[in-house]
Amino acid sequence: MNTMTSAGQATAVSPAKLAHFVLRTSRYKEMVHFYKQVLAARPQFESDMLTFLAYDDEHHRVALLNIPGLQDQKPGVAGVHHIAFTYATLRDLVSNFERLKKAGIEPVWCTNHGPTTSMYYRDPDGNQLELQIDNFEDINDATNFFYTKEFAENPIGVDFDPADLARRLREGASESELRQRPHIGPRGFDASVKIY
Repeated sequence: MNTMTSAGQATAVSPAKLAHFVLRTSRYKEMVHFYKQVLAARPQFESDMLTFLAYDDEHHRVALLNIPGLQDQKPGVAGVHHIAFTYATLRDLVSNFERLKKAGIEPVWCTNHGPTTSMYYRDPDGNQLELQIDNFEDINDATNFFYTKEFAENPIGVDFDPADLARRLREGASESELRQRPHIGPRGFDASVKIY
């Protein structure tokens, strides 16, 4: 539906929310298990062909299609880089990290981008998920960080050890202290940046 201006011209209308994403896979059982584990999701519908998963009040956030014989992803091909999910608190993010680690699922890269503290995971098909928290209480403060000299010289982030982060949180470090991005100077894309 278009919204019309008084001059009769259609104006752009943004979506109200991001509803879900759908993945096709030939590793169907592995992928369903992975997304149930990582997102603590429950099946809303599950068959040999299709699974709808939800983790909140939406009817589904992730759908998985079982399509035998698909080729693996190839490096250097355009496509979606990652999908991000935000947790309410650092304690929730760390708790999820510890739960997944016990299940044998570990992040491939952990970095404090500044606006977010993020743990990246790969699913069985190689798709990347970013599990994150917002580091700023106010969205305007997060947006303003993009305009700082610190972000201009390091738009990548500062890597961290998630087990060390968990230990520091358990030992009583405050969430606000742990969300602060250390200043390390310039950083670009190098071999340590696992974004591919």
